Amino acid sequence: MAERTKYILDEADMPTRWYNVVPDLPEPPPPPLHPGTREPVGPDDLAPLFPQALIAQEVSTERYIDIPEEVLDVYRLWRPSPLFRARRLEKALGTPARIYYKYEGVSPVGSHKPNTAVPQAFYNAAEGVTRLTTETGAGQWGSALAFASATFGLECEVWQVRASYDQKPYRKLMMETFGAKVHPSPSELTESGRAILAADPDSTGSLGIAISEAVEQAAQAENTRYALGSVLNHVLLHQTIIGEEALKQFELAGDTPDVLVGCTGGGSNFGGLAFPFLREKLAGRMDPVIRAVEPAACPTLTRGKYAYDFGDTAGLTPLLKMHTLGHDFIPDPIHAGGLRYHGMSPLISHIYELGLIDAIAIGQEDCFAAGVRFARTEGIIPAPEPTHALAACIQEALRCKETGEEKAILTALCGHAHLDLPAYGAYLAGNISDHALPDEALEKSLAGLP
Repeated sequence: MAERTKYILDEADMPTRWYNVVPDLPEPPPPPLHPGTREPVGPDDLAPLFPQALIAQEVSTERYIDIPEEVLDVYRLWRPSPLFRARRLEKALGTPARIYYKYEGVSPVGSHKPNTAVPQAFYNAAEGVTRLTTETGAGQWGSALAFASATFGLECEVWQVRASYDQKPYRKLMMETFGAKVHPSPSELTESGRAILAADPDSTGSLGIAISEAVEQAAQAENTRYALGSVLNHVLLHQTIIGEEALKQFELAGDTPDVLVGCTGGGSNFGGLAFPFLREKLAGRMDPVIRAVEPAACPTLTRGKYAYDFGDTAGLTPLLKMHTLGHDFIPDPIHAGGLRYHGMSPLISHIYELGLIDAIAIGQEDCFAAGVRFARTEGIIPAPEPTHALAACIQEALRCKETGEEKAILTALCGHAHLDLPAYGAYLAGNISDHALPDEALEKSLAGLP
């Protein structure tokens, strides 16, 4: 019999609950604080931005939360997603390691982002909201929320980081096809955007700036709420369907991961894959090394400070205890636009502080080299973001080649690059360079943090 390449679950086997890792942690994470009082925020503080159902999920201490049937119905358009064994990559590397990847590029917008966009749109629509605002970097989150908004009859307005708005025009067209309005950020449409442009008319933008613009717009309209594509607890909660499916698929494979690797920007893709496996690790049922991989140009976990900071540039959000480069930080315009956020998920930051995961940073030249290698063996051109995880997978597989260890390595291939091909064009033309964050720039950015 031919060796098996993919492990596919039936729709009937799709998980019907999201997993909340908080109850299983040795210590609870620090709460968000009101910037004025420095007291923990309450539901009333979040009500102008989020529907009550999502606020409840944000602070929940329940281990599992049922997925509404209306959300499951939409999930069935692409879920369960396949788990692949990267046999051709293994052969090309000459490694005894077994490499698996959970492929989220099968969703309608080509990434993992609809896993949370769909429930966020559903809960907002159920509470009578008619319009959502959001930010997006590379455009995958904006595309996902535009799709989800169309599904539940909501208007959608997106502020896209200027660097990615210019680099990735087809993402804008995808969002507009789903019915969204898209603006480059910083823009002249908001007070926070105008302030940034007054100081720097050529600003390439940042996710922090785009968040400020979207939050400002949401707070000013009664029928409008804000939707965030990463970072917050409820977002990572929704993404755990990835890891829950992967656990079932590893049972089909008769295998257990020794190393789990995920790219990290805000943390939703990484947390979505890792948290169910972390549950199993904490329960003593398996013991994988869990590794976060971030860009050298935006190294929040590996070089950021663990401190309370704003989630946006203008200081409109609650203070979050997280690994941060400072809310004024504007990263170099690398092609992995989805990883250009100044902070890391508070939940992932807390788990990192507990020593339950490790983290590394990799430059984009090595990442694109890994992406090309993967494309030429496995046949999928990965989005720039997961090339960071693939580069780390390849590093681990080559170490196994040296040591002879037969480790099982798992990663989440969180999206394809069909709308990011100009980035590969730049790499293949020799026009990609690394942007390691200089010490002096980091020190300046961190100077205002407590």
